[in-house]
Amino acid sequence: MTVLAKYQRLEAEGVWRANADAQRRDVIVSIGKATLTISDPSETALTHWSLPAMRRANPGQEPAIYDVGEEAPDRLEVSDPEMVAALEKVLKAVRKGRAHPGRLRAASLASLTAAILGLGVFWLPGAVAQYTAAIVPDAARENIGQDLLAQVRRVAGAPCADPAGQRALVRLSQRLFRSSPARLVVLPSALETTAHLPGGIILIGHELVEDHETPEVLAGYLIAEDIRRSAPDPLAALLDKAGLFSALTLLTTGRLPETALRDHAERLIALPPAELRPSELVPAFAASDVEPNPYLRISAPGPTEASVIQASGAPRRAILSDGNWIALQQICED
Repeated sequence: MTVLAKYQRLEAEGVWRANADAQRRDVIVSIGKATLTISDPSETALTHWSLPAMRRANPGQEPAIYDVGEEAPDRLEVSDPEMVAALEKVLKAVRKGRAHPGRLRAASLASLTAAILGLGVFWLPGAVAQYTAAIVPDAARENIGQDLLAQVRRVAGAPCADPAGQRALVRLSQRLFRSSPARLVVLPSALETTAHLPGGIILIGHELVEDHETPEVLAGYLIAEDIRRSAPDPLAALLDKAGLFSALTLLTTGRLPETALRDHAERLIALPPAELRPSELVPAFAASDVEPNPYLRISAPGPTEASVIQASGAPRRAILSDGNWIALQQICED
């Protein structure tokens, strides 16, 4: 998006409040590729907001107040005119991308209708799923991820939300996924290990943060899940299971049927993660500078572990500080 590229390095001061009862604090606000980063004056990230999820809570008033939905507890005030103008342009561009499902329809329905006439019934559903996933914009993927997360809440409960633990999750994501940040969400029940949603969301079962003395095992599961969310496309996998009707509904309305979201959420929670080959794991652990063996001893003992142990190198950079790891282990205790 050209508008995002223009403002990607813009920073300004703001005032952030974690929830209605929390103390207001001075922060640094910066616009990224797909997120707004809110940091303390020492440049430690406090939280990340998805740009497609942001909204202005007091249009036309000053200082500008932003949030990520009526149910979100935190609020951000921005007085800097240049930053306010930049945010308004970015949010306008995001809304413009959301508000014109007709463009998606016009570009896709003509070619899709012609394709339907000549395609066989067995090949068509998978082809439509792949085609639809390929043309859905990032903003729509964010919306689908949020809708799917709402269905996950119904199955596994509301995500754990202790503020200190949330900040530790942000630091963990920054440590492991510099080139492709993920939003990490800890669930209080049902999910055993990890799963992922469209829009860059990785789900974490609470036992992964509560049952291990150090963060290496959790980091390993997250690296493995990051490989899974890269291929195949998580939206294409959702549409493939949801069927032809759901793919066509997304093409024509920009949304997925609630039944398709509910069924997919239940599958994500119930099914174990797909197994990965050592050839996939070795470079991913090396790129993240994480020791693979603690994860492999838990997830895949045996020949797979031995093959990666041989590739294991020197001592690694710390994944989280002791204080952040303790905070993360207590994220579900609010």
